[in-house]
Amino acid sequence: MTNSITTLETCWYISPPWGKEIPPMVISLLERVYLPTKRVFGYCCGVEWSDGWEYSIALDHDIVSVRGVEIITSGRLQAVSVEKPVFMVGELVKFQFAGDSPKIRTVLGLQLINGAWFYSIEWKSPDLILPGDAPICILPQSSGNPKLNSRLAWVTDYDLVGV
Repeated sequence: MTNSITTLETCWYISPPWGKEIPPMVISLLERVYLPTKRVFGYCCGVEWSDGWEYSIALDHDIVSVRGVEIITSGRLQAVSVEKPVFMVGELVKFQFAGDSPKIRTVLGLQLINGAWFYSIEWKSPDLILPGDAPICILPQSSGNPKLNSRLAWVTDYDLVGV
């Protein structure tokens, strides 16, 4: 039984939540955008998968998180002098601080914070539940599920190694 759980856990970390292919993003990282609801310009400083792409938009003194339908793109990149991210969303990486659990993970998001790139990965596997006499079930992933959010961690490229 332990072997089966280890195999399930390994498959979980390397199976992206979006299915077989990564859906296209509406905007590019560092692209200048307009948010009609706030009537303000900003630029995309991050992206994360959460039942669809969620974009982090840097404004003058704030960072807001919005869906692609709430953004008007400009096609122009913001003039920000920052190195390219080491890893991209969907890339498999080795998480150095995984403990006894499987080390290979999928990058689920990236964020530019104070000139440094951070990467979203699952740091622990989902909870398994036993609903009565039914087989083992995994708690579903959804943005409204607080257990999913507690399983995600933002780490630096020093915590990850390319596979």
